[in-house]
Amino acid sequence: MTYLSRIRINPLRAQSRTLLANPRAMHGAITGGITGTPEDERILWRLDADNPHRPHLYVLTRSKPDWTHLVEGAGWPDADGHHAAVRDYTPLLQQIATGREFAFRLTASPTQNTHAPNKPTPAQTARLATETPDKRPRGLRMGHRTAAAQLHWFLTRTEKWGFTIPDSRTDQPAPGLVPSTPHPVADKTPPWEPNPARDLRITERRRHSFTKGGKGPRITFHTASFEGCLRVTNPAAFTNSLLGGIGPSKAYGCGLLTLAPLPERKG
Repeated sequence: MTYLSRIRINPLRAQSRTLLANPRAMHGAITGGITGTPEDERILWRLDADNPHRPHLYVLTRSKPDWTHLVEGAGWPDADGHHAAVRDYTPLLQQIATGREFAFRLTASPTQNTHAPNKPTPAQTARLATETPDKRPRGLRMGHRTAAAQLHWFLTRTEKWGFTIPDSRTDQPAPGLVPSTPHPVADKTPPWEPNPARDLRITERRRHSFTKGGKGPRITFHTASFEGCLRVTNPAAFTNSLLGGIGPSKAYGCGLLTLAPLPERKG
């Protein structure tokens, strides 16, 4: 069985400030609510801070969690209201069918593999130097940093994830504005438009940088939060994307795709 949880975070508490600033610390706090071992779980999580005064943490787990420690240390343990809602994920999975449309939200870490980074670190330079005519090291994983590249990364992979993004339902562009390429193709060279005519938008872009336990090499990655409408094309692949996550950096709050009913459209 699978469960989706939503936990309210109080950003004014000391523990909350640590968790909100460090994805590794948040991951540790989340695993503390799981009875099984990390090897038995595929934990996905995402922090939504649209309202900085009321951030919400979403967590997908295989076993039923207990978030008492998070509510007591980083929430409002004595206030009114539901501080940690835990729901069975099965009813949503049963709604997955070809052609079904949902509103969605996803925070992901768009990346590419390259053997020629623009500004390699000393460690990357040393790794690339091991290349020989008979042995080529695996490409370096580099984060996409621009909105255009992040959108292109997303749009060229949706079919693999089991869905597509419908065309935008907004009005036609004003005279003189040329619509963007409607169907980006993976691995094609630019140009591509930063705002494709799809029902999709980036709501937040961030750079994360931290160390493990305050020591050791620094972990740095870039994220983009996507929102819009999707249409299911392959229910099996789409279910795998929901349960297994999308893209890298899942331990640090990336990859959780959440769905909601589409709002009523006035016609």
